[in-house]
Amino acid sequence: MLRPFANAALALALTGLTGALAGCSGSDAATADFPTWQNTGFDAVSRMAAAGGVVTATSMKPDGTLETVALDLAKGTKLWAHPATMAGRLPGMGVSAPAIVETTPGQAAVVALDPAKRGRWNATLVARDARTGRQKWTRPVHSTFGPQRCGPYVCLSEHTALANARVVVLDPATGKQMWKLPGIAEVEWSDPTRVLMLRLASNPMIESYELKTGKLQWQQPIEQALGPGIDMSGGWAFGSTGDNLIGYVAPYTNPRTKKVSTFGLFSIKIGDGAINWMRPSVVRVYPSGSPGYAPVVRPVDQQGVYGGFARLDSGSGRVVGQITASEVPGSGWWLAFPDRMEKLGFLKHNAKGSAFDLTTGEAVPVDEQRGWSFCVTDPKPLPLRGQAPGFYSIAAVCEYDLASGKRAATPSAPPSWFTGSQGGWRLWRDEKGAMHGINDGTATAPGMYG
Repeated sequence: MLRPFANAALALALTGLTGALAGCSGSDAATADFPTWQNTGFDAVSRMAAAGGVVTATSMKPDGTLETVALDLAKGTKLWAHPATMAGRLPGMGVSAPAIVETTPGQAAVVALDPAKRGRWNATLVARDARTGRQKWTRPVHSTFGPQRCGPYVCLSEHTALANARVVVLDPATGKQMWKLPGIAEVEWSDPTRVLMLRLASNPMIESYELKTGKLQWQQPIEQALGPGIDMSGGWAFGSTGDNLIGYVAPYTNPRTKKVSTFGLFSIKIGDGAINWMRPSVVRVYPSGSPGYAPVVRPVDQQGVYGGFARLDSGSGRVVGQITASEVPGSGWWLAFPDRMEKLGFLKHNAKGSAFDLTTGEAVPVDEQRGWSFCVTDPKPLPLRGQAPGFYSIAAVCEYDLASGKRAATPSAPPSWFTGSQGGWRLWRDEKGAMHGINDGTATAPGMYG
């Protein structure tokens, strides 16, 4: 799962940009050649996830409360909605999405947090039949980062605000606890037999567990990949490619010491945790693809000076395209990438921008060049009721004409490097929170948000 920087100012301070996270309207004109739908009845503020022919997300109602919503994947029509909450989640992590897990072929369970009705608990974990919304089981919750799918199971961080924090692995059909793990951890990758977790501790590490038994298979401290001085407070993101997991740890400036933590990209083997490659002292730029699919980075030297831009091969870590620092225009621009990320655009709103070929590093004529970039440069935090302040909607992108700096008159569906794809379906939200889907047969791959 991605931990994007939901706070725009933080994200852009880290990447040396002047843009921000937000959404995009009008992206429903995907193409008539493929099954396409939109549902404007919700204000989706989390990622969208799908399984068993159902799409689910967390939506914000006009009164600032949250709800778990479920849509038919093929048609985009509403199936059901129930009140939702967050209990113990940190604002920088963004609004949590429900976990949806296939229980039998063609059947799935949606697992999400409902508001607690009474007692000493702050929320109730509820599993529902994905298509009907019928309740299957419940579990009281004190504090949690939210449920996650881990292979055929549900992983839940529990008591995250207490000293006895732990992760429990649950059967989505019955709620039965399969095994548990002390401390706080987050799922970064899973398949039917194993799960890779990021252990959030003083010495953060990636650990692999056998899903059926909870047996530890291997562990790899992140310091082994990037060096000492890791602090996860700046944010992180993970994505997979083939047999490898690619991770990004963002820099964090300690307010007391003023020192910047260790940061960069690294790759490890899913099978045994061996380190494949590392790229220390680079920041991930936004928007861009998942670290496991199309990482675009910018080096930062020890004085905090930013270099040019480089797209890396996620399999090898090698640079496959770059432009130098001297080619970066002055200020007032936002990054914009075309559908295939073969070019890098510098968008200037309502003015002429510039573009470069990432393969050759050469400038290209900006006329007729289009690129996808964030739409709003000053996003506002969500007016959530009963939640900690500082949560932002998951970002969306809009298509721009780089020659004019204006939004494209006939926008299409956002590119796959942003949306990702699962089973041929690509899902996204627009600026107003409307949910969209297109079944264009795109190969399964992670998107910007994992």
